Amino acid sequence: MPPTRDTVLLLTHSGDHYTVDRVAQEVWRRGARPLRVNTDGFPSELEVTTALGEEGSEVVLRTATGEQLGEEIRAVWLRRLGLPRLDEALEPAWREGCVRESQAAFEGFLDGLEAAGCRFINPLDAERAAHNKLYQLRLARALGLEVPRTLVTNDPARVRAFFEQVRGRLVAKLLTPLSQSMDGSQPFVYTSAIGPEHLEALEELRHCPMVFQERIDKARELRVAVVGGRCFVGAIDASRSVTGLVDWRRAGPTECHWEPGELPMEVAARLEQLVAALGLVYGAVDLIVTPDGRHVFLEVNPGGEWGMLEHELGLPIAAALAETLVAESRLPRQPMQESL
Repeated sequence: MPPTRDTVLLLTHSGDHYTVDRVAQEVWRRGARPLRVNTDGFPSELEVTTALGEEGSEVVLRTATGEQLGEEIRAVWLRRLGLPRLDEALEPAWREGCVRESQAAFEGFLDGLEAAGCRFINPLDAERAAHNKLYQLRLARALGLEVPRTLVTNDPARVRAFFEQVRGRLVAKLLTPLSQSMDGSQPFVYTSAIGPEHLEALEELRHCPMVFQERIDKARELRVAVVGGRCFVGAIDASRSVTGLVDWRRAGPTECHWEPGELPMEVAARLEQLVAALGLVYGAVDLIVTPDGRHVFLEVNPGGEWGMLEHELGLPIAAALAETLVAESRLPRQPMQESL
């Protein structure tokens, strides 16, 4: 008799809290067995095995609580993948190679699970492709969403010309995040305004190209968690914050707060189409609502934060994720599994 496929892996890192606990609770309520795995514990505290042979393939995860066969895993939530935690005594040259090998081995393990029929949020290939921000912007525009004028370059002369084109209303940001989370434990580069004083100090672009966008006037900003074709909307107004005016994440905790948000039906439909076209099940979309009521698309983050929307507004995002992970049928309830 084949093993029961009732385990849902919740992949995160040891510094992650609240959201993963909420999803675990909702998965358990639906009769499946949530197993939290702190991926920064690999390879020192976790063991993964992927085997290919004439009789087929096998994937196995071993944690402190025991062995988990791939055929017992129903679904995987890729909440966060942490960097491998390695022995500090390793020489730097060996350490770099061990990090690469560990990441490649874990990705192979995930590929094996997906090939074995596990449901993923998000599917691996879609997750990788969706991090292409320029592709997002082109697709969003093709679906009828308004996007800011955008330049990605390491050419200072192009930046100065673009600054004139947008009449000095310019912001800069990165194509990819430097951090694993928003808790301040790792470097984080915020969206920043670019003024005339910055135009003569663009030499650092030779080390790292950047994204430059037209600065859009804001009435407020929206974070939209799109889960399986449903939109959960939170709104924030950081216009009274000096530090958070360009990027709300820099605002002080007392300067602004999340409020229930709304989307016009046509904008919601286009966001759902965008997430589906990217092949994603979940995406966190950032929008600007202008003073005259236009909705301007900024980006969709396949692993973007949503805990503040559930915690402060009561939006049932964890339940929607759990429902998608467990899918159609309800399973007999099992005792909750200890996390790693």
